[in-house]
Amino acid sequence: MHVTYEQAELAIQAAIREADKTGTRMCIAVVDSGADLKAFVRMNDAWVGSVDIAIKKARTACFFGMNTGQIGQLSQPGGPLYGIEHSNDGLITFPGGVPIVDNNGVLLGAIGVSGSSVENDHQVARAGVAVIGLSDLPEHPWRT
Repeated sequence: MHVTYEQAELAIQAAIREADKTGTRMCIAVVDSGADLKAFVRMNDAWVGSVDIAIKKARTACFFGMNTGQIGQLSQPGGPLYGIEHSNDGLITFPGGVPIVDNNGVLLGAIGVSGSSVENDHQVARAGVAVIGLSDLPEHPWRT
């Protein structure tokens, strides 16, 4: 099952509202469960460099069903996923990518946000997910 266009638009609008609360300009990407881009917005004055980062955060969260910050913790030198960011045509392993999961634990897609601190990016991404689903898959062996 995939996130619908209508759900993607709701997520982007909620993320924009949260970005406005933080006073930041963001790039926001929503991908479906195949990690293909479903919807995207670059807010006025958001960094051009954040376009690619937002999309890659969304794809990373979708590929692995985890927040990108969790993958980042596992991919540090000496960690079990060290070097993973070089796979899949490039991943982003710092916060701001969040999976979108339905109430039955099924992955629908993911959202990726870039344009501010990683804390703000994650906060804005979670706000986008909250209006259409959950942000955590059932237990996964790589979770910390």
